[in-house]
Amino acid sequence: MKQYQFNDIEALQEVVSEEFSDWSQPLEITQSMIDQFAELTGDDYWLHTDPERCKEQSPFGCTIAHGFLTLVLLPKLAVAPTHEVVGFSNMLNYGSNKLRFTGTVMVGNSIYARSRVKEVTQTPKGQTVVTMEQHINVVGQDRPAVIYELMFMYM
Repeated sequence: MKQYQFNDIEALQEVVSEEFSDWSQPLEITQSMIDQFAELTGDDYWLHTDPERCKEQSPFGCTIAHGFLTLVLLPKLAVAPTHEVVGFSNMLNYGSNKLRFTGTVMVGNSIYARSRVKEVTQTPKGQTVVTMEQHINVVGQDRPAVIYELMFMYM
């Protein structure tokens, strides 16, 4: 696996790409996952937590995953890296540029993810910021359910 020094911005431009990675392994969304997320966050809206009511009143006919539940599953959907960044002391979540929930993830759906490095920049203080575009799709659907631009910083 090719290694890049975290502060070699010119070399890191090699990992910037319009091409996405392969898809991750699929992960099935269960009612148990949805219920645990609802309990943890306090978001127990019936569209997520009441299967019987959803059968009668929801346009989907079943419960749906919280958008943020789908987002926080990204680490479980990681694909083996194609490169390694080395030489840094710390790596921090720096924030987001974009987050869109563009589709519905219903209970029983399987999801998978893919990503690409969209941009590598250097701050005035010499830290390296990498922006990754990540898509989460329901298996079998072309349109992403989540589009997310994660930014992290190497120091």
